[in-house]
Amino acid sequence: MLQNTPISPLKTAAYTLLALIAFAANSVLCRMALEMRVDGAAIDAGSFTVLRLASGIAALFIILAIKSKLSKKSVATDSDTPTPSRGSWFSGIMLFVYAGGFSYAYISLETATGALILFAMVQMTMIFMSLYAGHKLAMTEWLGLLLAFSGLVYLMLPGASAPSIGGLLLMSAAGIGWGFYTLAGKSSRDPLLDTSYNFLRTLPFIAVLALFNLDSYYLSTQGVVLAIVSGAITSGLGYTLWYVALTSLKTLQAAVLQLLVPVIAAVGGVLFIEEVLSARLIISALLILGGIGLVVAGKKLLSASAKILGKGNKV
Repeated sequence: MLQNTPISPLKTAAYTLLALIAFAANSVLCRMALEMRVDGAAIDAGSFTVLRLASGIAALFIILAIKSKLSKKSVATDSDTPTPSRGSWFSGIMLFVYAGGFSYAYISLETATGALILFAMVQMTMIFMSLYAGHKLAMTEWLGLLLAFSGLVYLMLPGASAPSIGGLLLMSAAGIGWGFYTLAGKSSRDPLLDTSYNFLRTLPFIAVLALFNLDSYYLSTQGVVLAIVSGAITSGLGYTLWYVALTSLKTLQAAVLQLLVPVIAAVGGVLFIEEVLSARLIISALLILGGIGLVVAGKKLLSASAKILGKGNKV
């Protein structure tokens, strides 16, 4: 599982499904921990972030140790083999921006709304960076962007079910951070090693946040458990499964599949937190996810349709 080589279609499907569930579970776990009840939240957002990243570091380096032991059983590597990279400070900063923004945003956002904003901003960040790099959009892609933006605008229109502006801005920052983190990892030769060291580089920021949070921290057994599960399992293990799946997924497939996360998170919010899906959220989700899906896949679908029609005309 830990080898950075293509795997069978069945394993790819299994790892992909588990990874997407893990991504959605992060939203559910965070919301469960921070949801205000009669007796207060189970943990504060700062402590949740600290424990999540710290337990993620521990889990990833345990996985690395297991991988190292397995590697020793194989043939020794050639001395000419290039030394694998170990992440970067930029990626570490973006990872911390994502994790911090994510936690503080969920103080005021419901599970599905937060996941929708997060993954919309992730995809839009990647799309705009593609534009910045010189990629030109086709008409279908511009239409998709327009649909996605209209969905976000509709979601934020004043009304009883509109999410808070603060929550929107924090989750948007988290999405932008995760988008840049994803882009930085596209050239990784060893994603697991890079991810582990990127997590490790968040330690200085974790320490600063912990000090900053000393006067306002609140911990309960439930909150600590939820934070550790989020960090060690649905983040550390979930990211590992995703990187394994990526060895056999095309970029287009990976982008489209991530759009399922807000849907899975919405179901989790209903089942585990008894959240209600508003008509506004459902319509916004259809516009945003449909628009991004059109940007990602529209051009190829048109090209495929043209080829099919062309073959039909020849017949």
